[in-house]
Amino acid sequence: MHLSSIWKALVSSIFLLTIKIALSQPDSSLKITDFRKNVVVYSDLGFNSAPFTISYPFSAEINKLTFKNNFRTFLGIGVAYKWFSLRLGFPILSSYRPVEKYGNTNQFNFGFDYSLFKTFCDLDFSYLEGYSIQKANRWDPSKNPNDIQSKLVSFNLALNGWYFHDKDFKMNALLGKRAHYTKEVKTWYLKGTINLFGIDNKENSVIPQQLIDLSNSKTKLTKINSFDFGIIPGYAYVNRIKNWQFCGWFGFGPVIQSKFYSYPGNNRGFLGIAPRYDLRLMGGYSLPKYFIFLITDFDNKSIRFSDLVIRQYFYSIKLVAGYRFNEKKKK
Repeated sequence: MHLSSIWKALVSSIFLLTIKIALSQPDSSLKITDFRKNVVVYSDLGFNSAPFTISYPFSAEINKLTFKNNFRTFLGIGVAYKWFSLRLGFPILSSYRPVEKYGNTNQFNFGFDYSLFKTFCDLDFSYLEGYSIQKANRWDPSKNPNDIQSKLVSFNLALNGWYFHDKDFKMNALLGKRAHYTKEVKTWYLKGTINLFGIDNKENSVIPQQLIDLSNSKTKLTKINSFDFGIIPGYAYVNRIKNWQFCGWFGFGPVIQSKFYSYPGNNRGFLGIAPRYDLRLMGGYSLPKYFIFLITDFDNKSIRFSDLVIRQYFYSIKLVAGYRFNEKKKK
């Protein structure tokens, strides 16, 4: 055999082997069923809440104050098709908790998210006005039992971006509206986070007058806010068994935090490091025609000024159900 013929045979063999290897590589389409070309109509029912606590040795019996908001049930109606998705949400029913014990809470939420390649980004803003301090009759017998703070505001602005190492970990399929999974996928990830959050009581003391420590200016605070940023590593998992899909992820890491508090006539600021965890859980039932999912979201925040610690908890729980119309066939 001539040398040129040997080279031709070798090149042809390498070419065919390359094609075979390429075809044998795992394809994300085998793990995900895509419904982007189906018009999807869905509705969700749930609530958002944002309680917070302040820890400090106020007395021998009291070392923590708990603040709770009164939330209302939200109903959302949405439609999705290909890259487009639109949802409108509005409160229904009356306040969930008794108004005489928890007061009224004015609440506003805004969210936006998108996926690109191996990343998922979201922007979330929450604003709540109206809280009650739980078991206030411990220091003020005239309260029965809570102290309603109608002007107390809690706010949170968060910009987050996740990088999932496995290209098959896609948010569209996780949320279950325009796609769902067919097989198990697990991956590590990195979350970049930027946050602006805090508490403001409109020039009034956040801590009740009876519990203010005159030797510590922090207990006279009227406003607390923080700006922080960091990168949090974590692990994500999704699987589907007999039309039941369940998934979630968890991460933990530090953030660099600039924190401030104000009291009459003064403002003080500090720089430090704060712990942060990242947790989301969701699961439900999905068929090509319809789906129903329970989705939870937890976002914790904390600010520490020596022996005074503020912890905020932003979370939501909602039930999402929808119908996928048949794909329109071309004439």
